[in-house]
Amino acid sequence: MAEQAQVPAAEFGSYYGRPILKVTRWREPHLPAYLFLGELSGAAAVMGAIAAATGRPGLARTGRLAAAIAAAGGAGFLTAELGRPERFANMLRVAKPTSPMSMGSWLLAAHSGLTAIAAASEVTGRLRGLGAAAGAASAVSGPLLATYPGVLLANTAVPAWHRGHRELPLLFAGGALTSAASVGLAVGAGARDRAEAGVASRLALLGAAVESVAGFGLETQLGVAGEPYQAGPSGALLRAARLATISGAAAALAARRSRIAAATAAALLAGGCLAAKFAVLRAGVASAADPRYVVATQTPSSS
Repeated sequence: MAEQAQVPAAEFGSYYGRPILKVTRWREPHLPAYLFLGELSGAAAVMGAIAAATGRPGLARTGRLAAAIAAAGGAGFLTAELGRPERFANMLRVAKPTSPMSMGSWLLAAHSGLTAIAAASEVTGRLRGLGAAAGAASAVSGPLLATYPGVLLANTAVPAWHRGHRELPLLFAGGALTSAASVGLAVGAGARDRAEAGVASRLALLGAAVESVAGFGLETQLGVAGEPYQAGPSGALLRAARLATISGAAAALAARRSRIAAATAAALLAGGCLAAKFAVLRAGVASAADPRYVVATQTPSSS
């Protein structure tokens, strides 16, 4: 005769059903747009610097202009999210190396300035030496800007973010590559010389692979904390993002032969990257709001 359990299975709850963690008040589309544009700016700066070093002036111009525009747009969305412009300025009053938020604020400010100088030199044709130096420096700050939000989110107590400390930076790195590829493909779609589309296609394939692996890891490697990435609105968004990204990478293979394919690939890659950022935000909100995720992830068996 099988032994019967005398104690019922534990149910995770909280006082009066209230969230244990303070649910984030970050808004849509402010935060996802900031994350997307930061990725785009970082990867576009690297693309522009490499293109300049390898004798591709058209792609270098595209990368530098895209990096500057995206950095300015991202800073605008972040300022709008903070509510008052002076709050961003206040974050620059202190430089704290152990704080991802502090370092991220300084990184965004430095990268935005470098990309603005590089783009201004590209447009006006003046101070070429200074512009080249700024473009090269932005290729160093770019990867850091693209991936630091993953570190920042993982440094919180939100279960879906904290448990994804390995996967989130990879997701952002892959998104940076696909977003930069979308710019190259969009410009190449309207150009007679579609050499840019060839470079962007390779970026798209690499970025789609990295982003898909990271997204799969969020769904399968986080234990109970990964449930918001599998179900509900955040799960649906993450699956849609993966479908769009993979479809965009497939369309990018034909980008050098077809302008329609290049434009389609650009739209799918950009859409997939942006949808993934909405998925990450909503998964974090869902995991913080449900006491089950907060309590369950504190036990050794959930790690």
